[in-house]
Amino acid sequence: MTQLTAQLDLPPGVHAPAVARRRLTGVLLGWGFRDEVWLEQAALIVSELVTNAVRHGGGCLSLAAEAHDTRVLLSVADGSSVAPRQRTPDDNGGRGLPVIEALSAQWGVREHQGGKQVWVELAPYRGWLSPHREVRLSA
Repeated sequence: MTQLTAQLDLPPGVHAPAVARRRLTGVLLGWGFRDEVWLEQAALIVSELVTNAVRHGGGCLSLAAEAHDTRVLLSVADGSSVAPRQRTPDDNGGRGLPVIEALSAQWGVREHQGGKQVWVELAPYRGWLSPHREVRLSA
């Protein structure tokens, strides 16, 4: 069983989601993940996780990625111990968790160094079964 890990510190503020998308996509491409749709879903999930951490968490932000063959886990840590909760979508947000739930296999929250870490197991990667395509992702 192949196991790969990456730990990335993220800048605070509004640029953190874009930085996280670019860095995660680079890591996953480096690990051999090539399916464009799957990579776009992973980038969207990490963007939602980091956006929530910036808006509601604060403190130091970090992104971790782990790959165990076709299973990929992402987690974003922030400085708040308050767990995310579903809320009714409105003009100020409330759409992040439904997106994460729709695109992932599962997700949860755990305590992490005085704050929290929100983790997501991505849908299983099926790209190993199909020919690799050229990937052109913009961040």
